[in-house]
Amino acid sequence: MKFPKGGTDTRSDDRGRAVDERPEDERPPLRQMVVYGLQHILSLYTGVITPPLIVAAALGLNPTDTALIISAALLVSGLMSLVQTLGVWRFGIRMPLVIGTSFTPVTAMIAIGDSHGLPVVFGASIVAGLFGILIAPVIAGLIRFFPPVVTGSVITIIGLTLMPVAVGWITEGGQDGVPTGVDMLLAGATLVIILVLTKVLRGAWNRSAILLGMLLGTLLAAALGRLDLGSVGEGSAFSLPTPFHFGPPEFQAAAIVTMSIVMVVILAEGTADILAVGQVVGSRVDGRRLADGLRADAAMAVVGPLFNSFPGSTFSQNIGLIALSRVKSRYVVAVGAAFLVAMGLFPFLGQIVAVIPSAVLGGTGLVLFGSVAAAGIQTLGKADYEGTNNLIIVAVSLGLGILPIASPMFFSAFPDWASMILSSGVVTATISALLLNVFFEVLGSGRRKAAEPEPAPDEPEPSGVGG
Repeated sequence: MKFPKGGTDTRSDDRGRAVDERPEDERPPLRQMVVYGLQHILSLYTGVITPPLIVAAALGLNPTDTALIISAALLVSGLMSLVQTLGVWRFGIRMPLVIGTSFTPVTAMIAIGDSHGLPVVFGASIVAGLFGILIAPVIAGLIRFFPPVVTGSVITIIGLTLMPVAVGWITEGGQDGVPTGVDMLLAGATLVIILVLTKVLRGAWNRSAILLGMLLGTLLAAALGRLDLGSVGEGSAFSLPTPFHFGPPEFQAAAIVTMSIVMVVILAEGTADILAVGQVVGSRVDGRRLADGLRADAAMAVVGPLFNSFPGSTFSQNIGLIALSRVKSRYVVAVGAAFLVAMGLFPFLGQIVAVIPSAVLGGTGLVLFGSVAAAGIQTLGKADYEGTNNLIIVAVSLGLGILPIASPMFFSAFPDWASMILSSGVVTATISALLLNVFFEVLGSGRRKAAEPEPAPDEPEPSGVGG
């Protein structure tokens, strides 16, 4: 099957009407989908397993239970990513998006789990997920307040928020945030390799530059003695999840209220990520599509506890990969989601991916996450700054969005619920851009009146003399 160059083919919509093929509906050959899909998973694998690792360590789970919730996170993330990319009724936006375990509820889950146990965490998650499904259309109704000045600000902050993740990967092997010389070498070499491959490769090989860069970076790590294969092959080769391994869910009002507030934050971040990928892909996201995507995000909080996993959200890590590779197909990401499912069912597959040194991931992340910020800047270029207050909207929104990045404890003096919301730079920037856009551009005329030129002095009347 030939890989379409653009959205020129036709398809039928839900009512059987012929419509133009959307960019995300392209279908590359299977071998390319496998390669491109693997790239997506390698770029976000660490993000999927980190939240359950943090919760497991904080709650003192034993190694067996820790491995169980990691496999569950991979499995559920893969299943819900299939829903998001392929769609099931009104769940899933049918775009190249991955749903993974979310960092947002980690603090709340640790507090609830430490006081009441994981069954209460799972019960609160289920109710919060149902709440999120109900309010998804309400949040999606705000889409008309997302012009380029808002979406561009939010996408830029998403990229900037992800940069500390890449830096953390590079400095993981050092002390006090200072990377070792070998880690600096691996990260820098991986970055250079990706740049060179992007320059010299053509066609499908060019779109695989990220995957090839990680592979060559890993081989360099092996040559330097920094590749640890000891964990590969440990444990069972195949593992099915045991529903409610930690016991049936329990429902407590305070925990439910807390997780419902967290769900609102998750959906706000999901809105930003969905609009960001729409800009990168070049596909229109209306209120109905946005609501479908948000329902899939919320549904993971309902499905996850069944398999001993946690709430999830749309990931932004793979947006930069779409921008760099120019592969916009949702079926590519669906293949990547199938890899996640396989990793959840066959733990040794996840062990193979996990051996990639963090410094190699860090060098890759500098490219991927920087590309997200660049896409935001590109979107900001579409905004009209002449005779508007858009410049001040961008300035304040970026400034507020960077506050939690520069100082993670900046909002710690606020009440717990407010601190939890504002500690996300993406949410802070989104709220700021939305409110300022409404204040400046929606209320009233939305434009500063241009200074009217002073009238020219009257011409002297003809004297009528002469002639």
